Amino acid sequence: MAKGEAIVILTGAGISKESGLETFRDEGGLWSRTRIEDVATPEAYARDPNRVLEFYNMRRQSMVDGNIRPNAAHLALARLEREWPGEVLLVTQNIDTLHSLGGVPEEHVVELHGHMRGVICSGNATPLNPIPH
Repeated sequence: MAKGEAIVILTGAGISKESGLETFRDEGGLWSRTRIEDVATPEAYARDPNRVLEFYNMRRQSMVDGNIRPNAAHLALARLEREWPGEVLLVTQNIDTLHSLGGVPEEHVVELHGHMRGVICSGNATPLNPIPH
């Protein structure tokens, strides 16, 4: 690549598995035990908001209790972002925020499925039950 060219990096669950997070689709992953339709759709939230909140609160709490931290891959991508002479955009399917925690500036991370940093009320945007990392 020519010096200064922009690069885009796409990541998914595999990068965070090394940090100790369960993946969604692997054998034995989260979707083998929980139906996606029950916890990860607007319809699921409308039907049973407490169940959806409980599912994601459990995920957030697992990051705290499990001492989940960015791994060598997250840190290497943060280093690339800092040292690359052009622009770097990191696009991730992950909701775990480990790229930002690893040092990639939030403005250089696109989280396709959102993130787990906290919950806001859909009615008035008030933060609800935030669990810190």
